[in-house]
Amino acid sequence: MPPTPRATTGRSQRERGQNLVRGERLCSRVYVALGRAEPALWHARRAVEICEANGIADWDLAAAYEAMARALHVAGDDAAAREWLARARAAAAAIAEDDDREVIEQDLDALDIR
Repeated sequence: MPPTPRATTGRSQRERGQNLVRGERLCSRVYVALGRAEPALWHARRAVEICEANGIADWDLAAAYEAMARALHVAGDDAAAREWLARARAAAAAIAEDDDREVIEQDLDALDIR
């Protein structure tokens, strides 16, 4: 599984962006676990924004989309959550490494959005 620290010292711009995305995703996941939709959405949106602003794709983009789906589900907006889940599945299909793809696919399969 990709590393998750938010530390950015001594790293390339791309690596700093990836670490920020991973940190925002983890923060969102914590708030989802606590049932706190508003901060979960804020952190998930930040993860997506960082990906889009820095051309970050692969595992990180799929993870950011997955975070949006989870946060929207906790917020009670299952229609929007399904849209982000579809985006996450499409992004996951493009992940280069099989092991990384499987991690995200397991997370996506665990989501119970109807």
